[in-house]
Amino acid sequence: MTGTYTCATPDDTFALGERIGAQIQPGDVLLLKGGLGAGKTLLTKGILNALDFDIDEVTSPSFTLVNLYPTPTVAVYHIDLWRLDENSNVASAVGLDEILAGENNVAIIEWSEKLRNFSHAGRIIEIAIKGDGDDPRTIDIREAD
Repeated sequence: MTGTYTCATPDDTFALGERIGAQIQPGDVLLLKGGLGAGKTLLTKGILNALDFDIDEVTSPSFTLVNLYPTPTVAVYHIDLWRLDENSNVASAVGLDEILAGENNVAIIEWSEKLRNFSHAGRIIEIAIKGDGDDPRTIDIREAD
C-alpha cells in the first residue's frame, strides 16, 4: 500500500481510504498529516467503511479529541491533536498509551505532527495529504521504520 497516490475527487480519496482499511491490522497506528480541508476525515471515513462501520457516525474529533468506532474486527480510535498545544505531552492528553495497550485497537491520528518522539511496537503508517480537494490531492503513504 505504500506509495504516492493522486486523488482527483473526494470519491477518489474515500476509495483510497477503503483500500487502506482493507489492510488494517490490530495494533496499527495511522499518522495523518495535512492542512485544514486536506481530506483527513474523508480518508478516515473510507477506512471505516472498509471495516464495516456506519460512516454517517464518523465525524472529526476536533472538539472531543478522541472518537471510538467499534467495528466487527477492531476498535478504531480516531484522534485529533489539532486543538492541543504541541509543546505539551499530547500523547498523554489523549491517553494514547492506554489506547495502544489494547490488543485489538487501531489508532488513526489527525495532526500527528504534534506527536513528539512517538514510538510504537506495532505497525506505523504515515499518511501525508497535500491539497484541499479543490485541486487533486497527493497522498503519500509510507510505513515508518
